[in-house]
Amino acid sequence: MLRTLHKFMTSSKPFYGMHRGTVGFLMNEFQLDGLRERLAAAETTLVRPLVMRALDADGRTHEYRAINEVSLFRQIYQAARLRILVDGKVRLDELVADGVLVATPAGSTAYNLSAQGPIIPISASLMALTPISPFRPRRWHGALLPDSARVRFEVLEADKRPVAAVADHDEVRAVCSVDIQMDHSIATQMLFDPGHSLDERILREQFGY
Repeated sequence: MLRTLHKFMTSSKPFYGMHRGTVGFLMNEFQLDGLRERLAAAETTLVRPLVMRALDADGRTHEYRAINEVSLFRQIYQAARLRILVDGKVRLDELVADGVLVATPAGSTAYNLSAQGPIIPISASLMALTPISPFRPRRWHGALLPDSARVRFEVLEADKRPVAAVADHDEVRAVCSVDIQMDHSIATQMLFDPGHSLDERILREQFGY
């Protein structure tokens, strides 16, 4: 589903998926009978992507979008050292960690949740900023940011401690800096069966079922 959403992100078409794989969080139950009626009764959820602009060590800028999250990862055995800026202001001089991610509400129950990040209701105008296995500051658990925020990660000691940036499945290696913000120009329509909307699923996740 993620690959389909990426491929047709700007098409203005609604998406209705049926679960035939392993996770299927963005899917409806598989059943072909009464499909036209299900489509007619389906509830719409709007999903907005993040846009990532990553500058690599060769001075090239790469732009990708993410439905779930943008993640930065250490490329070698040494932890990454990152500076975090929000709307141009330094909020954390140095994060020493395996990495860090920014997640959308739709992606807050994916990798973000596995990294102990907060679950965000789908209608909330928020993004989750979550560290991945932080070493310093050890007790920092991340932040909730308005979806108008501009987040910038600067890689410290980029030559010694290389870092990769990934937008869903698009990876850029040896990055020097990464800028992330919500792309409000795109609103993808996702269709869900009544009673099984993305809002309902995210609410259920907060109660552990």
